[in-house]
Amino acid sequence: MDIYTGSVASKGIAIGTIKELAKKDNSVRRVSITDVELEKERFFKAQVKTMEQLDGLYELAKKEVGEENALIFDTHKMMVEDEDYTDSIINIIETQKVNAEYAVAVTSDNFALTFSSMDDAYMKERAADIRDISDRLINVLSNKDNSALTFETPCIIVADDLTPSETIQMDKTKILGFVTRKGSVNSHTAILSRTMAVPAIVCVPVPSDVDGKNAIVSGFDGSLILNPTEEKVALAKKRLELEKRHKELLLQYKGKETKTKSGKKINLYANVGSVGDVGLALQNDAEGIGLFRSEFLYLEQNDYPNEELQLKTYKQAAEMMAGKKVIIRTMDIGADKQIDYFNLDLEENPALGYRAVRICLTEEEIFRTQLKALIRASYFGKISIMVPMITSVWEVERVKEIMKEIEVEFTSKKIPFGKYEFGIMIETPAAVIIADQLAPLVDFFSIGTNDLTQYTIAIDRQNQKLEKFYDPHHPAVLKMIQMVAQAGKAHGIWTGICGELASDQELTKTFIDYGIEELSVSPAAIFAIRKLIRELD
Repeated sequence: MDIYTGSVASKGIAIGTIKELAKKDNSVRRVSITDVELEKERFFKAQVKTMEQLDGLYELAKKEVGEENALIFDTHKMMVEDEDYTDSIINIIETQKVNAEYAVAVTSDNFALTFSSMDDAYMKERAADIRDISDRLINVLSNKDNSALTFETPCIIVADDLTPSETIQMDKTKILGFVTRKGSVNSHTAILSRTMAVPAIVCVPVPSDVDGKNAIVSGFDGSLILNPTEEKVALAKKRLELEKRHKELLLQYKGKETKTKSGKKINLYANVGSVGDVGLALQNDAEGIGLFRSEFLYLEQNDYPNEELQLKTYKQAAEMMAGKKVIIRTMDIGADKQIDYFNLDLEENPALGYRAVRICLTEEEIFRTQLKALIRASYFGKISIMVPMITSVWEVERVKEIMKEIEVEFTSKKIPFGKYEFGIMIETPAAVIIADQLAPLVDFFSIGTNDLTQYTIAIDRQNQKLEKFYDPHHPAVLKMIQMVAQAGKAHGIWTGICGELASDQELTKTFIDYGIEELSVSPAAIFAIRKLIRELD
């Protein structure tokens, strides 16, 4: 029996036989050509076919893991059609008079090297995306199969790394777990595995001769046990059974109030990325929507979504929730959410750059269109408007001025709208420190713990090398959450949490003690959090 340890990407237990995915032979021969125009035509046809394949992957991913997670394949489509990427390939074909496969391979290497040498962790991970789309293009050019990986029996997948397209195409009924020698817990593949509820561990130093061996994967302590003893298998089976019973027990909490034993009510809401996800929130008995990520509406379009399209989306969400609160975050574009038609400059540190409210208050007409749609949607349900990345009082004051101007316009034109709450996300240390000045201007605070944590402890949470330093339970982070809740209470507004820490059961009691009144989590986490809260004194 041998034990190897890595990092947990997705929780759970898997017991079964290993299927090693062999390294792909991505070698490409350099072939001299005489007809440059014909070779360019070959490439453009392959580009079109690759786009069609990615469209298919997007539709498959929407069914398997939801619209929000499927957007990685929209990103891949943008990369395939990227002007710089295409120009590089065409230039190599023309100047070197070589085959398209070779031109794609050279461009892939060059672009991947550029991305991987960047300081920003998000940009580093784009190197893997470039290789993924380039391999797909080369396979199309070479008439190789890009179809799904199939397995005869359920197995534990072991590989050096997995691409999102490989992961999403696998037959989920045959996948017991994922183990990779490389990768990151914040990679797209790791996120997909969590959404698919498949146990996964990454950065595991697995030896090369494991195909066909029996194994146990633990998505709790990050271990891979090869050739486990009967005792270890028995313990793992017991843990599997406990997990199954635990999920069944949680369903008993459907329709019950989220209250502590002492009667304190906590609003338990869901985070969603689209109208399609609202249905998932309802299935899991969410009491409201605590974070509707409106930027995905922009990511799905080829141009700025107009007021009517946005109204239709927000109205539908409000109607589906039937009087329950729907908190819609204004577009959080920038940083890790780049959109071609926004024409944003490449930044050395996009997390600290031109993003979210900074774009909104610079290009106010785009922002005004969204606010008009949101305010009109308030006529059809309980809409709340929430602005991210606030650092200063003047930002909040300007947003309120724009909303007031819109209300005056609507009143004069007899365009109906209802009452709505206005709140801001607290996700910067600056906003925490001036929370007592911001509170009188808003109806609520919602703490975005993902960004607040990385800004507070100065660590990029997507940087694999920094995982051991990344501590979301850091005393400074918890102190800031407490300060925000206290400032909110002092000024008579409610405070919630919509970041990852909202579903951290180790901190649930602490947050309630701080005075947090709302927790917004992924739909799948609702019953577990409700159970815990109902058991608290």
